[in-house]
Amino acid sequence: MPRKRRDPRSNSGNRPPNGSRRRPPSNKTAIDVSRIAGGHGWMLVHPPCVRERSEDLEEVRKMLAAEEHDAARDELRWLLEGCSELIEAHFLLGKLAVEVDGDIPLGRGHFGIGYQLGVRARQRRGEPLPMPALHPANRFFFDAGRGLAWCLNELGKGEMAAEVVAYLLGCDPADPLRLRGWIDELQADPLPLVTLEAPPRRSEPGDAQ
Repeated sequence: MPRKRRDPRSNSGNRPPNGSRRRPPSNKTAIDVSRIAGGHGWMLVHPPCVRERSEDLEEVRKMLAAEEHDAARDELRWLLEGCSELIEAHFLLGKLAVEVDGDIPLGRGHFGIGYQLGVRARQRRGEPLPMPALHPANRFFFDAGRGLAWCLNELGKGEMAAEVVAYLLGCDPADPLRLRGWIDELQADPLPLVTLEAPPRRSEPGDAQ
């Protein structure tokens, strides 16, 4: 039976009134890495709690499109209470922090969590290569890394930002996101504000089910 939901825009609090919405169950597994079925390379395999929240994230995207930032922020935080490995939620909170609130240190924190979740998953599997940046299962990891690098550079930590970019390039040397040019820019002028668009929702052969 699906959980009873509330409209997060219905009140200004961070929690539903009178228990009208159950607290999401804690996730039991971590992000893993596996070969792309029928393809070349490796992909992140997200735990069941991530896939169970796909409809919730679609609602968040609609809120963001309507510029309902407070409601989106409330929903994302709630989702993370039960699924801390939801990289997309960390990424979107980073976007809100930087692009709406202008809070670069907070953005760094959110982007950094999403980036580290992917790094740790790869490390547990011996850091297999390549990990295509444009594969839907990997994309938010790369975008969180891009956001982290931008924030670090804005905070005067260009060397750390370059290390993040170098790591992402190591994951996918084909560089479809054109990150290689960032290395020189990080050593010169600050990077322009990166508007990180969420990738389109689509499936590909070998996607985690």
